[in-house]
Amino acid sequence: MGLFDKMFGSGAAAAQAAPDANQRFEDLKNKYRSVLNFIDQNGVRVQNLHVQDDKLFIRGVSPSDEVSNQVWDQIKLVDPNYQDITVEFTVEPQAQQQEWQTDVETYTVKPGDSLWKIAKNHYGDGNEYMKIFYANRDKMQSPESVIHPGDVLNLPKS
Repeated sequence: MGLFDKMFGSGAAAAQAAPDANQRFEDLKNKYRSVLNFIDQNGVRVQNLHVQDDKLFIRGVSPSDEVSNQVWDQIKLVDPNYQDITVEFTVEPQAQQQEWQTDVETYTVKPGDSLWKIAKNHYGDGNEYMKIFYANRDKMQSPESVIHPGDVLNLPKS
């Protein structure tokens, strides 16, 4: 499984409940595959990825204005009219990203845990599991990476 295989973040649960939402998500994800790959390769932390108002909705934190602008350039290559995509980025320079990484608590994985289950217990919403993934990217290749009892994970405080 890949990084963006499932809808996640606030709003994902409601989006998944809509008729044909998963098929629409797959169609849009395939259309914007090059954009999603660019986002992943350039250090954008995606907080939300789901279908909203029949459009692919992406919210994230970009490491710079330059990367944000390059993402928009990638989107324009796919669809210059932005007909079926909504993107919201905030910019957080590298120094602030490192500060974000220190604003964490640690959690020791228990038998039966998954990122979704930990996010549900810690944040009240399992769809927030990407927060945990990004805080532990040095230990995981994807959100579907296997975690084991005894592993120590970083959990961002917000």
